Amino acid sequence: MTLHQNLIAGEWVGGDGVANINPSDTNDVIGEYARASAEDAKAAIAAAKAAFPGWSRSGILERHAILRKTADEILARKDELGRLLSREEGKTLAEGIGETVRAGQIFDFFAGEALRLAGEVIPSVRPNIGVEITREPVGVVGIITPWNFPIAIPAWKIAPALCYGNTIVFKPAELVPGCSWAIVDILVRAGLPKGVLNLVMGKGSVVGQAMLDSPDIQAITFTGSTGTGKRVALASVEHNRKYQLEMGGKNPFVVLDDADLGVAVEAAVNSAFFSTGQRCTASSRVIVTEGIHDRFVQAMGERMKGLVIDDALKAGTHIGPVVDQSQLKQDTDYIAIGKQEGAKLAFGGELLKRDTPGFYLQPALFTEATNQMRISQEEIFGPVASVIRVKDYDEALSVANDTPFGLSSGIATTSLKHATHFKRNAEAGMVMVNLPTAGVDFHVPFGGRKGSSHGSREQGRYAAEFYTTVKTAYTLA
Repeated sequence: MTLHQNLIAGEWVGGDGVANINPSDTNDVIGEYARASAEDAKAAIAAAKAAFPGWSRSGILERHAILRKTADEILARKDELGRLLSREEGKTLAEGIGETVRAGQIFDFFAGEALRLAGEVIPSVRPNIGVEITREPVGVVGIITPWNFPIAIPAWKIAPALCYGNTIVFKPAELVPGCSWAIVDILVRAGLPKGVLNLVMGKGSVVGQAMLDSPDIQAITFTGSTGTGKRVALASVEHNRKYQLEMGGKNPFVVLDDADLGVAVEAAVNSAFFSTGQRCTASSRVIVTEGIHDRFVQAMGERMKGLVIDDALKAGTHIGPVVDQSQLKQDTDYIAIGKQEGAKLAFGGELLKRDTPGFYLQPALFTEATNQMRISQEEIFGPVASVIRVKDYDEALSVANDTPFGLSSGIATTSLKHATHFKRNAEAGMVMVNLPTAGVDFHVPFGGRKGSSHGSREQGRYAAEFYTTVKTAYTLA
């Protein structure tokens, strides 16, 4: 089996290989991927540092061309790359292809942004003096990505970093290296100069720690767990570097008495269970007012009965497997916790057997939950949701905001008054009305509040806030 190597200073470098396993069929080995050492990580950082002066002063047309070629190849290979994504992460094939298209769109967007780089020229308050305000690249950027969006999240970090003239040390999640390796390979063949992008696959405790410890990384963008995010922040403060964190969520989805029941159920099922609930924007708290509660729960149960849980590559599958055994155990542990806390397991929560050995779990729906329960406060990151009954809109809003997180928040209602009030008062970075809490556009800002995020927003033009630094220059006429 071919060993997929790390990329350091423009050279493919070997190492001990780790098998990439298909969670839909654990007998299916997707490939062997090299595991980098701490020394490899240090070499990658040195290569990025050496490449920065040249790349930071490269022409905008060169950056545009490389990003555009990358976008074109990703989109041309969307079926192939989408299948790879679904094999290694467990999303359905439709979701895998959709995420791949989004990655291509992100590279295309930032190819355009490379041609729209601009600043300001304004007069000084002093006579005969001009002022120029420009944005310059930060330097060497460390990129650490999670396993749940193995092509979209690397794309929305790598593309703006390159667009604005930074060099990169990139560590993808060890669990899903395939899509990340493919993106790097595409960028290299698109003409990216040596050392501008360095790929170091491997353990976070080894590769990630070497990145955190390095004074030569000027910025780190991280998406992952809250605990690791705190470690990134502490290490970054020590080195006085910029850092950007996207971490957990415990996103609420509110259903009011006046909601369209069909719209509410579809949005709630999508929010809670699609992508196997393995989205930081997933809603695992469904907050329902008492007038519609019983009808909603019954309709949710009926809808869940029709969900097909099977191999991610099979036609007709709605929900694929959990990503691995460790995550499956976490999900089932929380189902047990919910029962112990007194919530009623109204539907699902059973381990499933399919034609191939995999990590299959029937989506679980709890009722009679309270917002104080652990299953209502802690991020499960699986297909497990709790219904919390409330009296009215005011209580629903209060419960929705009663969380240490603040990424996404949703509401199902036909009331313009309540929709408008909720958009204004939901303590979240993103608010959805009559839509799932998960699913955002590639050209608009992404991020949250409270314990979900730290730093400037990702995606769209807002990405410039993180990947550039502002310079103000004065000239005497």
